[in-house]
Amino acid sequence: MIQAIFDKLPMFFRGITQERNISRGSGDAQRVMGGRTGEVFIVGAGPGDVSLLTMKAYALLQDADIVLFDALVSEEVLAVIPRRIKKQYVGKRCGKHSVPQNEICAHMVSLAQQGLRVVRLKGGDPAVFARTGEETQALEKASVPYAIVPGITAASGVSAYTGIPLTDRRCAQRVSLLTAHFKDENQLPDFEKLAAQAKDQTLVVYMGLSRLALLSDKLVENGLSSDWPVAVVENGTCKNQRTVTGTLHCISEKVLDAQLTGPALLILGKVVESRQSVDLSLLQTPHYVPTI
Repeated sequence: MIQAIFDKLPMFFRGITQERNISRGSGDAQRVMGGRTGEVFIVGAGPGDVSLLTMKAYALLQDADIVLFDALVSEEVLAVIPRRIKKQYVGKRCGKHSVPQNEICAHMVSLAQQGLRVVRLKGGDPAVFARTGEETQALEKASVPYAIVPGITAASGVSAYTGIPLTDRRCAQRVSLLTAHFKDENQLPDFEKLAAQAKDQTLVVYMGLSRLALLSDKLVENGLSSDWPVAVVENGTCKNQRTVTGTLHCISEKVLDAQLTGPALLILGKVVESRQSVDLSLLQTPHYVPTI
């Protein structure tokens, strides 16, 4: 499907990859042997559905020397990377072995200094809870040229694929994107502030599944109604997406009963009650190709 879409792009866009491949023939060897620095593209892979990749992201994945990818990059997205291109996993998942951030930064710099074109592939959008700033700081320190390519963040993708709006002028004129995990794992959010904010806006919590019970209890303790609506979406935008809805009082038990393991996004707010009946089959039909 994604190849069919790409094949319909205007010739001038498809030519970008072709021209670069032609010019690279012996260019890579010259860059490495001449000691010239390569380049790094920090690319957003989107929330999971491969057809949500941007055109620029897709083109870069066809033209990389190596792709360093995170845990939240879907198998569908990885499948569009040509076999000739080397792929390395550098992901992080709660409770599982992961590559330390400083090692990822050093590895990117080392690859670029070998003259390679590196794609650092991140789930969602590089600007949202992706530690991009730490990586660009390392690249700048080493004088490695880099660019950032945006992607659809999980909140936007999950909203569209569940029908739960992020804002609604009747109940939520603002939306806040939060992370349940800080650099210091012992640090906790300001629950009093969160409870106050939640009363007139939508809270979207990334990486919050393991702390769902704690979040629910603390928000109620700090004044939010135990009947406050919550949705938990696992594998958002993917074919195995699952959504569990409830309230702060019962959502933890419902998630346990459903045996959700993540990755998951939490949506807290009255918008959950405004859920629209979207037809996912319209988005997942294999022959659907837009006219470009």
